[in-house]
Amino acid sequence: MSKIVIIEDTETIREELKTFLITYGFDAVAPTNFENIIQETLNEAPDLILLDINLPIFDGYYICREIRKQSDVPIIVVTSRDNEMDELMSMNLGADDFVTKPYNTQILLARIETILRRVQGSSMRDTVVYNDLKLNLSNGSVTYKGEKAELTKNEIKILSCLYKNKGKIVSRDDLMDFMWNADVFVDDNNLSVNVTRLRKKLEALGMEKNIETRRGLGYILP
Repeated sequence: MSKIVIIEDTETIREELKTFLITYGFDAVAPTNFENIIQETLNEAPDLILLDINLPIFDGYYICREIRKQSDVPIIVVTSRDNEMDELMSMNLGADDFVTKPYNTQILLARIETILRRVQGSSMRDTVVYNDLKLNLSNGSVTYKGEKAELTKNEIKILSCLYKNKGKIVSRDDLMDFMWNADVFVDDNNLSVNVTRLRKKLEALGMEKNIETRRGLGYILP
């Protein structure tokens, strides 16, 4: 189920839109506290954001720009502003679409579904997910519950190997072979160092139980 965050300060529109999206099978979230709206939205790890421009505290342009610094999540600007400069500014700040109010809900739904199909189709090729941990192979990052970290080349290779064998023990020899086959030289000590660094990055994201060592056997992503 795709999660959509609605950033809209008009209560009537916010609640109608939330009910409409839930009816069509989405997990819709509509925060009402705009003071920490950027971090609160990122913490939800949404699949798409509907963003108004005229908002209290921060306007939609600022929110769009700040979210783009941390996330590629699709953003549809939904606003009563209808001139070309507003649309141009929104798109330049990283919005994926621009819809003016009043809107036809079925057309808005079609636009949401189109963007989600495109993004999720691409994401499925580049991203693997396990226990809420997303590994993005295209940009070398991991995301866990809205928190993101960059990985080194070796860390990406180690984690992707464990992903492919998720729930199973991967021996150190098999992991070394995988690294060698990938033309990345890692000796036994370097493997330990890289696994330790990778664990610390996952722990820093809040994932306390991540790569486990099975003494004499290898590593496992439980």
